[in-house]
Formats: sequence, structure tokens, C-alpha cells
Amino acid sequence: MPIDKLKNAIRDVPDFPKEGIIFKDITPILSTPDLFKTAIEQMLGGVRGKKIDKVVGIDARGFLFGTAMAMELGCGIVPARKAGKLPWNTISESYELEYGTATLEMHTDAIQEGDNVLIVDDLLATGGTSLAAAKLVDRLGGNVVDISFFIELAFIPGREKLAGYPVSSILKY
Repeated sequence: MPIDKLKNAIRDVPDFPKEGIIFKDITPILSTPDLFKTAIEQMLGGVRGKKIDKVVGIDARGFLFGTAMAMELGCGIVPARKAGKLPWNTISESYELEYGTATLEMHTDAIQEGDNVLIVDDLLATGGTSLAAAKLVDRLGGNVVDISFFIELAFIPGREKLAGYPVSSILKY
């Protein structure tokens, strides 16, 4: 079963990045072509056949999944980056972190009015970063078709924060 192979390849790293957290390390999947291809195919399952104009990859691992998905869908890739990392005119959206706030930015011409947009990231935890990306897409006039995650930490209420947006994930913990 493809899902079992993916789950078995993820490495648990205790106490990273801080004590009490069990980090889900996806690098074994990224470094194994067959597993990475399987991950992309699984993530595309819910959007194949839908019209997607742009994929928004969230900084930083969302870039990896998002770029591969955009290539498969034959559409553009848009980086949603941390503040100060994009070289041109941007719009920004701030969001809460457990230890403060952060800001996500996107180029002002990245999404056109009416574009159908797939937002991609590796992990859904609190949902703050993904909600910021969705708000940026909304402000630029795009339609969020799905917010797709490789992993969802279902014990954290991130999905609830994204209420009103379609959300999909492949692996749930």
C-alpha cells in the first residue's frame, strides 16, 4: 500500500526542534525517487481533473512538493515566502506563532483575478502559515481550490483554523 510505504519511511526525531516535540522527518522520502513520486501522486489525487492555474508553495518545504505538483499539473508555481525574501513588489499577511508573530509575502502579480490556486505545504499543524497564504491568494483575487498537505498533525486544531477552505492531507498523526 503506497500510504504505508510513505508512513514507514518517515523518521521520528525526538526533542527536535525543542524538548517534548517529536519531529516528523520527511527527508528519507525526499531522497528516494520512488517514494517522492508516490507522495506527489497521492497529494495530486484530489485535484486531478480540476482546473489549476497556479500552485502556491509555502516557504520552505512547500516549495519542494509544490514545484513537483505544478510540473505534473502543467501550471505555474508561486512562492509564498517569509518576509523580506522576495525581490519585487509584495503583499504581506502576518500570523500568530506560539512564540510571537511571523509574516508571509507574495509578489503582487503572482496571482491573477480568477486564477484557481492550489496551496501546498509539507505539514499542517496550527494552520497559521497556510491561512496567511490563503488570505494572500484571496486578496489577489484568486480562488483557493485546495490546501494540500503531505502530513497533518490531527491532534493540533490546524484544520479548524482553515475552516471555509478545502483542505486535504495524505498522512495523519
